[in-house]
Amino acid sequence: MSFSLSITLENILIILYNNNMELLAPVGDKQKLIMAVEYGADAVYLAFTRFGLRTFAGNFNEEELKWAVEYAHSHNVKVYITVNIIPHESDLSDLPDYIKFLQSLNVDAVICADLGVISIVRKVAPNLDVHVSTQANITNSAAAQVFVDMGVKRLILAREMTLEEIAEMRSKIPAEIELEAFAHGAMCISYSGRCLLSNFLTGRDANRGARVQACRWEYAIREVSREQAYPIEEDSHGTYILNSKDMCMIEHLDKMKKAGISSIKIEGRMKTEYYVANVVNAYRKALDYLETHQEYHLPEDIKAEVYKSSHRDYSTGFFFGDPKQTLETSLPTSTYDFVAVVVEDWCDGRALVEMRNKFTAKETLELLSKSKNNAIINIDKIVDIEGSELNECKVPKQQVYIYTNVKLIKNEILRRKK
Repeated sequence: MSFSLSITLENILIILYNNNMELLAPVGDKQKLIMAVEYGADAVYLAFTRFGLRTFAGNFNEEELKWAVEYAHSHNVKVYITVNIIPHESDLSDLPDYIKFLQSLNVDAVICADLGVISIVRKVAPNLDVHVSTQANITNSAAAQVFVDMGVKRLILAREMTLEEIAEMRSKIPAEIELEAFAHGAMCISYSGRCLLSNFLTGRDANRGARVQACRWEYAIREVSREQAYPIEEDSHGTYILNSKDMCMIEHLDKMKKAGISSIKIEGRMKTEYYVANVVNAYRKALDYLETHQEYHLPEDIKAEVYKSSHRDYSTGFFFGDPKQTLETSLPTSTYDFVAVVVEDWCDGRALVEMRNKFTAKETLELLSKSKNNAIINIDKIVDIEGSELNECKVPKQQVYIYTNVKLIKNEILRRKK
């Protein structure tokens, strides 16, 4: 007996819209993983010391990878490993054994950009899910179908796509194929992140993980026979024509979901643990709001959170067409400073914290917490590990006890408004 089932675009979107979007967080080291998990990520992406595009993110060796997968899975968080370099021939010899190692760890998927790498994964680890990286530049359903035919599970879409284009692609590929898109973080002026500036100017191959962020530098134009350089568009800051705004889609998550996106991705494996905690916390609250309200009118206190960690001017990228991406400066801004992280739970009126920026006794700070909504912390007293009272804490990474009536919990963060 055979039968056919007709699925309309509307039905596909209804099915997808009834499923919660995954919150995917960046992880550059152990502490960032703890923060991502603590503050509500559904999944994390991270890298081994080789084969990923963020060589200088810290990353994980073999033992650390084992720990990371076990830790995340114990908290019901998925782990995706980036194997997204554009490899040269010399990169291929160790790759099959590495892929088998990842399969033995029970990672939830690998993120790949190169057709050859994907074919190796499918051959040596056929049960390992493959997510196609944004580096593969998928902008249309024909390209998407090529990867679908290779047996991949998820497509991470090119950042140059509009939401309208994504919805159309969603209607033309199998419903079980997941779509992922960046929702927050630094954008690259190069097409889908395929940078050549780093190679040309410094010899460090961005497409094999060694980028120097040359797009953030100041540029000018010079006529060959003259020594003087002329800014292309001069103002008091200089000229940063290759420097891109950061993306922020926190006010438009409902539109991303309606377009058929099943996972929203936060950029930032090289950023601080505070950035990871703050941004993941904000998007977790935004997604929870989305799932519990018929209309998505995000409260101001949630929107304000994404301005409290380091960022450049925000934009919505290409999602609504006609992006205005360049900036007047490469310097990021933030309305808050990361002051300290709680190391041990509050007990008997005090909590152990680890310093990140100088703070003083009698100072008033704000708390970043998944449960206490921006609580105000009054520090009554600071005492070091030996029991000596301090007027201020100014030694980087120093651990001290702070006395306060707020019952602080491990991994909560103290911050200061600038």
